[in-house]
Amino acid sequence: MITSKHLYVFAMAAVLLATCSAKPAPTVSGTTGQPAASAPAQQERKEQPSTSGGATPSAAAETAPAKPAEPVKPPEVKKLYKMNPKSYDIIPIDPSATNKKVVLLTFDDGPKELEMNQALLDILDKHKAKAIFFMNGYRIKQKPELVKLVSSRGMAVGNHAWDHDDLSKQSKDKLDHQIGDVSSLVKELTGKAPVFFRPPYGSGNQDVRAKVKEEGMLYMTWSNGSKDWEMTNKNNHPEQVISNVLEQLRSGSNILMHEPPWTVKALDER
Repeated sequence: MITSKHLYVFAMAAVLLATCSAKPAPTVSGTTGQPAASAPAQQERKEQPSTSGGATPSAAAETAPAKPAEPVKPPEVKKLYKMNPKSYDIIPIDPSATNKKVVLLTFDDGPKELEMNQALLDILDKHKAKAIFFMNGYRIKQKPELVKLVSSRGMAVGNHAWDHDDLSKQSKDKLDHQIGDVSSLVKELTGKAPVFFRPPYGSGNQDVRAKVKEEGMLYMTWSNGSKDWEMTNKNNHPEQVISNVLEQLRSGSNILMHEPPWTVKALDER
């Protein structure tokens, strides 16, 4: 992971929303409960008096219709963290009972390539870490199998708008497509609508925020930029990605990363 030098738990996005309710917008949370056991369907039998003279089974007993099984309750989710709406850090809801030294791992602008996604997922699994993958709608449409892969590995699929455009410059009617259509497509592919939203370039306005809230998502940008998106000789090396993150690292950092090969390598460095 990007290092234990600063005693940060660079792992758990403490976040898995697989069981979070979509409305109201969720806080960053951890799953602590077990699924409630569902009551088995009980089959009632009507007792009949025994009959002499070789009664047939149908005459001896009748079976009442089975009661429908009670619905299975989703696992209870204990909210452990919430988002600071100004800095976009994550902070413990109960500082006395929750580890402060956690950070939020996020990866934007995917899904792109199977090789990169697979490598990221394997490294996250290796370190028992979770992350949010903020995806663009047009890329989801191109590679739906990667969305299913990320979700099936226990990661959160976040909404990053349909195109990577500045949403603050878009009209209200276009936001239904840019935001709403992504949520619908993710739900269609994974069975779960996104509950986290990040605007491209971190740029939004009141109309964007209102639409995000309407869709039941938590609006966030980031508080720690890895600069791994800058295609320069300086920033496209694992060592520089690590350095960029460590310069800003603190408890609750919301770390922005992407899916280039140098970030995949950086993520597994110690």
